[in-house]
Amino acid sequence: MTNRKRAFWATTALFSGLLLAGAASAQSTGSQTVEATELGEVVVTGTRGPRNIGGAIVAEQVGKSRSTITQDFISTQAAGQTVLQSLNLMPGVNFTNQDAYGNSGGDITIRGFDAQRISLNLDGIQLNDTGNYQIYSNQQLDPELLERASVNQGTTDVDSPTASATGGTINLITRRPAREFGGIIQPSFGDDNYKRIFALVDTGEIGPWGTTAWFSTSATTYDQFGNPGDLSKQTYNGRIYQPLGDNGDFLSLAAHYNRNRNNTYGGKNVDRFNAGTIDAGNGAMCLFDPAGPGRQNQATSSATVNPGCGTYYGWFINPSDTFNVRGQARISLTDQLTLTVDPTYQYVMANGGGVTNIDEWDQRLQGSQFDATSAATRASRGVDLNGDGDILDTIKLYSPSNTNTNRYSVNSSLIYDINDDHRVRLSYTFDSGNHRQTGEYGFLSRSGNPLDPWAGHKNGGQEPILTLDGDIFQKRDRRSKAVLNQVSFQYVGNFLDDALTLDIGVRAPFFHRELTNYCYQQDTFNAYCSAQTPFSAPTAGAPVSFERDYDAVLPNVGATWRFAENMQLFGSYSENLSAPRTDDLYDRIPASPEPETSKNYDLGYRYQSGRVLASVSGYVSKFDNYIARGLTDVLDVNGDPTGETIATNVNVGAVDRWGADGQIGFYVMDDLMISGSVSYLGSEIKNNIPGQNPSIAGKELFEVPEWQYGARAEYTIGDFTFGLQGKFVGERWTNLVNDEKTPEYAVFDLDARWDLEQINEGMWLQVNVLNLFDEVYLGNISTEVSGNRTANLGAPRTAMATLRMTF
Repeated sequence: MTNRKRAFWATTALFSGLLLAGAASAQSTGSQTVEATELGEVVVTGTRGPRNIGGAIVAEQVGKSRSTITQDFISTQAAGQTVLQSLNLMPGVNFTNQDAYGNSGGDITIRGFDAQRISLNLDGIQLNDTGNYQIYSNQQLDPELLERASVNQGTTDVDSPTASATGGTINLITRRPAREFGGIIQPSFGDDNYKRIFALVDTGEIGPWGTTAWFSTSATTYDQFGNPGDLSKQTYNGRIYQPLGDNGDFLSLAAHYNRNRNNTYGGKNVDRFNAGTIDAGNGAMCLFDPAGPGRQNQATSSATVNPGCGTYYGWFINPSDTFNVRGQARISLTDQLTLTVDPTYQYVMANGGGVTNIDEWDQRLQGSQFDATSAATRASRGVDLNGDGDILDTIKLYSPSNTNTNRYSVNSSLIYDINDDHRVRLSYTFDSGNHRQTGEYGFLSRSGNPLDPWAGHKNGGQEPILTLDGDIFQKRDRRSKAVLNQVSFQYVGNFLDDALTLDIGVRAPFFHRELTNYCYQQDTFNAYCSAQTPFSAPTAGAPVSFERDYDAVLPNVGATWRFAENMQLFGSYSENLSAPRTDDLYDRIPASPEPETSKNYDLGYRYQSGRVLASVSGYVSKFDNYIARGLTDVLDVNGDPTGETIATNVNVGAVDRWGADGQIGFYVMDDLMISGSVSYLGSEIKNNIPGQNPSIAGKELFEVPEWQYGARAEYTIGDFTFGLQGKFVGERWTNLVNDEKTPEYAVFDLDARWDLEQINEGMWLQVNVLNLFDEVYLGNISTEVSGNRTANLGAPRTAMATLRMTF
């Protein structure tokens, strides 16, 4: 029997261990402190959580639907894989990865809410983009560094630092440093030339105060499957932990750096896939016609002029640099009053690649020297982009949309224990994100490769392309600031000899956006950055600065009734808000849709005995002010309609969701564990989009399967452990009109581990086979209101091996 199993059976008799469930899964230091009945015992004894089944299911006590996994389960998955993939067996969760190893990104939904309506948190800090709220799964912490990960299906914690989450939260908790010196060296190899090395050193307790720390690094490279291109990732992480006495107080400082340089996969036409045809991948080479006298036209895909330059893979890249510093503190001011403070700083630089055909006489290049009255004059001015002495050419330029973010935040709580059964908390969150969106153009080499991944951005190595006025040539130029001030209050009380726990909270976010557009905006997606108003183009909005404010008072109430041994009922009601994203607001005329809101009702039952953990819940979500692109009236200075309409982001109205989730895990025998989950979801859009013809009223949401199933079996015999898991995903609509679907699919993964405890404690050799039966399926969907869509092809069968060496 493995040490992991021995640890499980050693604690199953301790029913009080269930009281520690909240501490194992909550996000911030404040939430962990509130939910832990005996947090000091957790810290002193090292018992960092309640009973669990193979780390795949953890006993919960909170009055809401929540699922948690621990490092025991995470370590069975593919080494280096994004932790979001490890959540995929949870009820209500569907994660679609771009490839087998996770460095190319993916997409997640929870109970039908997409990633931009889910809050992702690491040690209490939100990782969603401050502008569009997107989750970037390939920029997360190495999975070996996570102690646990949990999902709140449908609701937030009362102090969640978010103005975007209407559909639940994901909480990731970093491992604590070990008390003894040691380390890990972990190489991995696999199909598609996969190579990864992970290394970690624990300092053990150093100095007179028992200070501990760990430092780690990893490097990953591999080739794309079925497509030219490669992916590379490098990370550096560390954490210093200082206990303060023996009552659970501590100080902690952690840092994370992640560098990705990736080619991206192209989407496959869904209709053609359904008909049995899979679109070809990106082109493997490109060679532009050399510069010279006369006209060169790089816009043509002619094989004789620009061979291979149709869909060259080198244009589709996704570079990112991510850095954050995370502080945490828990300080007992008195025996009854506790202060927690979680300050953070985050930095992000990223883009999604792309190319654009530019005429050397483009009006934006001419700027103030553009002559609107004379076509002949216009044709004689411009910028010689390829240096051949004329301005006759059409040049293909690298045109990424760069986003640079600097973000500062603090999440703090004052917790007062009235007595052993009643506790209150007052929390305050400040979060300020400075969001710079630019679109500098850059040059390509003759073989089609960008000279610098950031093009002409100031952080790049390439000199920017200048217009005739000496301005930077770019396709967008925005500066946005997002500031969240949030206060929350929470009461937790135990009644009926601790059989009933009430959790009554309210949070009040005050969200402020300052937005400046330095370009002439033609619509949400296209801008004209020049010293002159666009000529012979649709009326464009002039450069503008404006502000938007959003606030709400949001109740967050839950109850848990332990009405019999091993059994409990739980229920929750919460209201959530998602303020419009940056891209929802920038337009020819700045848009002003109301914030999206949701009301979530949840009722469930749990059974938690020594060998079985099970839960089932039913829920209803009332979602309002769904933002989509529709027609809106243009108003004059007096606020009266001008008779003109434009397409901009507007509120569609209500969307209802309802469904049921269930999960179970049990030990059939000491060495055989089985777990499973099932999810049903129904949805209905209540209204049509204002001013648009496609009828969507009565339709279902896109990208959401009606049925999902997940299961895992794990068997240990001697020093060997074998795991088999599978995920079934039903059909999903690709658009809101509901006239195109992706097929259902089922993917199975196998893992096998040989424990090498006889060599050194914690040492093992593991093999993972992903997509064991080589299922051909579509994962992440490029969704829209209507029309034929594309989706990413799922990774084929992929095998890899990992050796963990310890010292």
